Amino acid sequence: MTRQVQDAFKAGIPIFIGYVPAAIAFGILSKGCEITLLECFLFSAVVFAGASQFIALNLLMTGMGPGGIILTTLLVNFRHFLMSAYLSTRMGKIAKRYIFLIAFGVTDEVFSVLSFKKGHLSKTFVFILQLSAYSAWVSGTLAGYILGGFLPQVLTKSMGVALYALLLAILLPEIKKSRKALMLTIASGALNTLLIKLDILPTGWTIIVCILVIALAGSFFITDPIGEELYE
Repeated sequence: MTRQVQDAFKAGIPIFIGYVPAAIAFGILSKGCEITLLECFLFSAVVFAGASQFIALNLLMTGMGPGGIILTTLLVNFRHFLMSAYLSTRMGKIAKRYIFLIAFGVTDEVFSVLSFKKGHLSKTFVFILQLSAYSAWVSGTLAGYILGGFLPQVLTKSMGVALYALLLAILLPEIKKSRKALMLTIASGALNTLLIKLDILPTGWTIIVCILVIALAGSFFITDPIGEELYE
């Protein structure tokens, strides 16, 4: 048990270090969007959705309703269903009272670490790893919000670029490996620009249409098998 705890803490350190700057950026941006400290805290503590929080905050500022924001977040995070399904095959039987907490704590980075760890995944290892990510994100958000109160307003609002930096960091490695991914990325940007110019959809719904159309196109366009080493 002690060995598992030590390994989990070691694996969680890089995630913690990586999450704090992005969370601080989200907190600063939240301050610039004039939401309260409590709302900012609950945004990260309850939603805990990384890039989707940046998107939701942007949609909130554009005046999009709760239904559209929830649907957008669901579509952006739909991949988590697949992640959780795979992790469930690695953990075996666990008490039902733990299922919700484990599913809640699944993020891209946590999934990456867990998927490459060989052997059975214990709930102790998973919980500690997820706690590292969660504590970094929530504490970083609060720190960013407080820091935002001391920064000039123009600098606070400019933190919106953090969203694009975060998404590019996720997207660029895949683009480098696949021309098809690059083509889909360009098509997504072109479609979004066209829909904005046509102005035929309610505020914020262009991103929902782009997600659905490009994801559907990608399911037919990208047929390369997933590397088997991920599942060994």
